[in-house]
Amino acid sequence: MSGYDDGNIFAKILRGEIPSQKLYEDDTALAIMDVMPESKGHCLVIPKAPSRNILDAADETLGAVMPVVAKLARAVKKAFDADGVRIAQFNETAGGQTVFHLHFHVLPVYAGVPLKKHSDGMADPDMLAEHAALIRAALD
Repeated sequence: MSGYDDGNIFAKILRGEIPSQKLYEDDTALAIMDVMPESKGHCLVIPKAPSRNILDAADETLGAVMPVVAKLARAVKKAFDADGVRIAQFNETAGGQTVFHLHFHVLPVYAGVPLKKHSDGMADPDMLAEHAALIRAALD
């Protein structure tokens, strides 16, 4: 695939080179907490197959990962009693993509509560661990 760099942060997480708060893993995808959450419970679903974004992802990858996205959406809504869930996915710099490995944001949303900016800094690791535990419990 053109433009894929296997040195991106998600490729490193998938290889175990960088730690993450894992929520769920199967043969096709890994779900982790977003370290710069826009809402309480914000997590990511990362396909294991290398692709820059949805524009070059194999249809088989997309077909396998979407049930994982749905599973996480249901879990975060339950875990945090959210009013709704937003699924976001960005493609190329002009489309808002900053990490060039396909990934899906799963954002619990709450009525009357605006989302934070994604670039507002890293979240407290203890808080992320607590949120991860709640999501993992909701997945069971």
